[in-house]
Amino acid sequence: MNGLGATEGVRRGHAALLQRAAAILGTLEGSAMPLLRCPADPVQPGPGPVITLERSAIASLTRDGGRGRFTLAYADAGDESALAALLAVMATPGLPIAADPESLSVLALAERLAASEIPVLIGGPTGTGKEVLSRFIHQRSPRSAKPFVAVNCAAMPETMLEALLFGHKKGAFTGASEAALGFFRAADGGTLMLDEIAEMPLGLQAKLLRALQEGEVVPIGSTEPIKVDVRIIACANRDLPTEVAEGRFRADLFYRLNVFPLGLRPLRERAEDIAPLAFAMVLRHTASNRAVPWICAEALAMLKLHGWPGNVRELENVMRRALLLADGQTAIAPHHIVFDQPARLVGDALPAAGQPDPRRLSNIVQISEARAIMATLAACGGNRLAAARELGISERTLRYRLAAFRDAGIAMAGGRR
Repeated sequence: MNGLGATEGVRRGHAALLQRAAAILGTLEGSAMPLLRCPADPVQPGPGPVITLERSAIASLTRDGGRGRFTLAYADAGDESALAALLAVMATPGLPIAADPESLSVLALAERLAASEIPVLIGGPTGTGKEVLSRFIHQRSPRSAKPFVAVNCAAMPETMLEALLFGHKKGAFTGASEAALGFFRAADGGTLMLDEIAEMPLGLQAKLLRALQEGEVVPIGSTEPIKVDVRIIACANRDLPTEVAEGRFRADLFYRLNVFPLGLRPLRERAEDIAPLAFAMVLRHTASNRAVPWICAEALAMLKLHGWPGNVRELENVMRRALLLADGQTAIAPHHIVFDQPARLVGDALPAAGQPDPRRLSNIVQISEARAIMATLAACGGNRLAAARELGISERTLRYRLAAFRDAGIAMAGGRR
């Protein structure tokens, strides 16, 4: 069925589950699929991944010693958890897991893009899996044997970003005691992922554009360009056309990168991805010498009803928390699911006793300012650096404002750097 490796016993006894899995996994024809077998089938020799399927009144997922070898027991082939668990154990570690039709469509497009050399621009909120999708494109491309280098443009000091990207010669600036290749040359022959590219300073955007157009970089302290062969994947959690319109991103660089844009939706808008991702998180964070707990249907229902402001990263936090709370138990139940506390927006309710009177002008100004900062932080995915830039203040000023709001009894989310 669509390239799934299954024994005759599996095709007869587990046809319904196999059909459902094939409809999803068939969109990724290049994937190396584990062998699916029944308990009565001979054990496959060698280290390759094998999944044993069996019917049981009690659903369970068990590691069978070797890497990629599992026994999946389930009662009903139509149960969402059975399909989700099967997709999780069949997935290649580090690559995307999806069941939502639109997510599968994005993966199919990404696979076609992988065979080309054109730049890719991936948009989507923070935590939706842009780096995972970038690695997928790299691994499906002719460059897969060469390096994949991921660079977060927002995480590096602006003063060092040029040297880190393009390299520098020894003595090119104070502290440059050794020469450095830079990320472009480190990724030569492979793929360079530029995450949060909207955070790149305008001056450096011009140099990046030249590097893309000419296929060469000039290290700091050098006058000789060096040829590089790099495929660029750029990622942004902000709307780049808006950034261009407001003068924060170069139009020529945008059009250079925007050859084939891909978009990842927030997790709350692709509910069918949640169950297989949750099982994958459980597998990832359960020690190899511990039993893998099953996620019961009621717990899965809770996960699907949540709004997921933190997207896949928040889901991973929730599942790690559930594993800790369910320690030693065979199943993750609803009482093990504890969501991250959402930031409390500044409301119109009167303050508690001892807090400032909101009717005073100074407090009205402070509450209005708090609302504006909270909205900007939310729009920037909690990134304080990006929010400060949007607000036209320094990050230090933003930290002071957040601390002052907390001291005044106004609950705020602190965000992240």
